[in-house]
Amino acid sequence: MLMKRAVIFYLLFSLTLYAQAAVQYAFMPENPLPGEPVTIGVNVGSGVMSAALVVNGRRLARTVFFLVPAEGERQAFFAAVMAIPSTARPGSAVIVLESILQDDGSRETMAEISLNIGMREFASETIDLNPVLTGIRTDPSPQRTAEADHLWSILNRVGRQVYGLDTFIAPVTSTRRTSNFGSRRVFRYSDGSSDVSIHAGVDYGVPTGTVVRACAPGRVVLARNRIVTGNSVIIEHLPGIYSLYYHLDSIEVAENTVISAGTQLGLSGATGLATGPHLHWEIRVFGENTDPDAFIARPILDKDALFGKLFP
Repeated sequence: MLMKRAVIFYLLFSLTLYAQAAVQYAFMPENPLPGEPVTIGVNVGSGVMSAALVVNGRRLARTVFFLVPAEGERQAFFAAVMAIPSTARPGSAVIVLESILQDDGSRETMAEISLNIGMREFASETIDLNPVLTGIRTDPSPQRTAEADHLWSILNRVGRQVYGLDTFIAPVTSTRRTSNFGSRRVFRYSDGSSDVSIHAGVDYGVPTGTVVRACAPGRVVLARNRIVTGNSVIIEHLPGIYSLYYHLDSIEVAENTVISAGTQLGLSGATGLATGPHLHWEIRVFGENTDPDAFIARPILDKDALFGKLFP
């Protein structure tokens, strides 16, 4: 708690003391793909507190900055992680760096970063649902609506705690996948109708009873059964960044528990809307579904690389 208060005090003190400092920024990767996370760094005292991804005048994604404390000869700076939506079209985009919220609800633009969103193709798949699974998606259900509202209240929540900045680990040891991130899905219902959606995570085709582990340190913010996703666990890792684990056979962690990377969360299964045993693993960045493979491939925040770009 004392450390948390010290970080908040340092952040506010820095903004007050150096409010007129010129904005220095760096970001990586420079040509992100749809569904990929982008890490942004800005200098302390720049006044930058948040950022938005703008394409053709539309705000598609958002993020807020957190403090990366000084370490050795490396000075402190602010960092943020933003998701390029999986639905973003390739082409020019702008990341707008913004000041703290003003009294009238507006934010002052402190700087703009031009970037180019690359081209990415996603697989297509058709999933046939039996009458029971069709009902889960289509039958009116106040409980399902309440569960969806509760889920989004969590995913839209922006905390202040930084639990870790290292590379994520896969939640299971198996590499077999039955569906990949961003797949464009057609659900074919038992009555002959259909609906479309985008797969927000990756599905590991593992048998019921497979151990599922936390991909990174964090706080368990949801551990309960839900109609659509079955036995579910959600972990908060950074401000606005969450990992989700669905269709578990059993849950072995409790809500509001702080856990480390590799903690056993439960066993995989086929609860909820599942056509067979598997683990659905998902990463959300300020509500946006984000490619989990990007978090396995590199650290959430490569402090050395970002610092080198920020202060060359």
